[in-house]
Amino acid sequence: MAVVDPIPIPSTPLTRPSSNAVPPSEEASFIIKSTDKSYKHQYSNIYFVRLHALRPHVEQRAKRRWNEVAGNPVFVPRVLDVEKGQLCFIIGTVYMDMPLKPNVLEDVARDRSIPAPPPREKFNSDEDNVMLEDESGRICLVGDRIRSACLVTGVIMGALGIETQNGDFEVVDLCYPGMAPQPSSGVHWPASQSEDAMEVDTSSSSQSLPSDEWIALVSGLEVGSTDPADAQVQMLAEYLTAEAGGSDEQSQAARISRLIIAGNSLGALTRDAGAISGEPERKPRRYGHDTSSFTPHPTQNLAAHLTDVCRSLPVHLLPGPSDPSATILPQQPLPRAMFGGASHYATFACESNPIYIHLTPSSAPAVSSSRASQPGASGSKPKANGHSAKQAIPGPSRTILVNAGQPVDDMFKYVPTPPISRLTLTEATLRWRHMAPTAPDTLWCHPYFAKDPFVMAETPDVYVVGNQPAFATRLVRDTETDGEGDDEHARTPKRCRIVLLPKFRESGVLVLVNLRTLAVRKVQFAVEGMSVGGKET
Repeated sequence: MAVVDPIPIPSTPLTRPSSNAVPPSEEASFIIKSTDKSYKHQYSNIYFVRLHALRPHVEQRAKRRWNEVAGNPVFVPRVLDVEKGQLCFIIGTVYMDMPLKPNVLEDVARDRSIPAPPPREKFNSDEDNVMLEDESGRICLVGDRIRSACLVTGVIMGALGIETQNGDFEVVDLCYPGMAPQPSSGVHWPASQSEDAMEVDTSSSSQSLPSDEWIALVSGLEVGSTDPADAQVQMLAEYLTAEAGGSDEQSQAARISRLIIAGNSLGALTRDAGAISGEPERKPRRYGHDTSSFTPHPTQNLAAHLTDVCRSLPVHLLPGPSDPSATILPQQPLPRAMFGGASHYATFACESNPIYIHLTPSSAPAVSSSRASQPGASGSKPKANGHSAKQAIPGPSRTILVNAGQPVDDMFKYVPTPPISRLTLTEATLRWRHMAPTAPDTLWCHPYFAKDPFVMAETPDVYVVGNQPAFATRLVRDTETDGEGDDEHARTPKRCRIVLLPKFRESGVLVLVNLRTLAVRKVQFAVEGMSVGGKET
């Protein structure tokens, strides 16, 4: 008779590090209030507010950057006041004049009897022109410095140069707002062993400690898609609840304090085979939906997985392009009632897209990672909406900025590839102090009147972009100070970990980030002989 080895039992119970999720301030919130739900305003207000908010930062850095340039350049407040032959610098909003970019006027005038062409993957061409505009007007920027720059519509920047005889502005140098102050910049972070652009820990980091707190990041589960990865999603849930693998894997999973799902949790709706082949519909419509093509099973399956995970750790769920949410940004939180048993747990939070998640350490004792925990039992002690009832306490804190990937996907259409990559664009948004500059030009967003919520008032510690073609990460450092302000955060170096998340359905990748060292670790789930995204493993 075969002897089965006993299951290893740890000498001490596995516990999770605890932390508090502090609700963001009203200025940093992306929730659209009832008083702001108006579509009467023009989108031009967003550009005016953006320019007014970022112009002082550009002007301050430009004067400091070009103070000792030969020729004594002067600052011209209005772009139309530039004099020919005078070395000066101007500040305004970038507009990319691109013939291949979609034009709403052409769409209105198009012959409806002819099918519309498919959307373009890229807008850039050799005929593109770069404009800089402010309240007074617009001027065309030329020169080698402009042709090699990474620019998209909506960026606020300063340009140093001279106006030519034909009225163009020959650019010599550019200046951006720079990275915003970082509230956690005073916290001591140990130096990383590697200074490479790609810093990934494929195994346990020698710098990590048993008490370190890790967060789990994933996107693109796409439950209910035409080619789902149900087995990998089940393995993911078992790993997060510390039920999968051996004692080492369970100990590692027990150090994960929360899960962030960055959009596309549900697969995109597709027409059934009968509708595609042109067969007549035979089943009647009932209860307001088409019973032949609609099924609630994807939502129920996702809710079942979320319920399992919420029993062990907090979960933050963001909507994405394929989720049943509005198309315009910021996407509002999905209804909690969609997710069945998970909605009864205080550890489950439906967030907006994008979202700032502020984490602070908790003095409460760590809780067991067992799935037998009662609903709402979590070291973070959140409210019913998933945020902690406690306020920020003195000590280290981490700010995580998460979006589902729409801003980067849209900006990627403006630039040539290579040399500019998605990781380069994401880093550029930190120095532009704006996470979605192409909104509202080619990226749909809400018509805000008095503010631009996508302006970065602070530099996050972790910057997460979901639903990207491949995994990538970079640790961005900025040692430049923001002038002589009284805020000590403006005078200290900044550091931000950028993480581009691949679609889980296609890659099976879960990303872990150490909140103490900002180290990154990849965990990949695959089943031999089964397909993930159409690829056999």
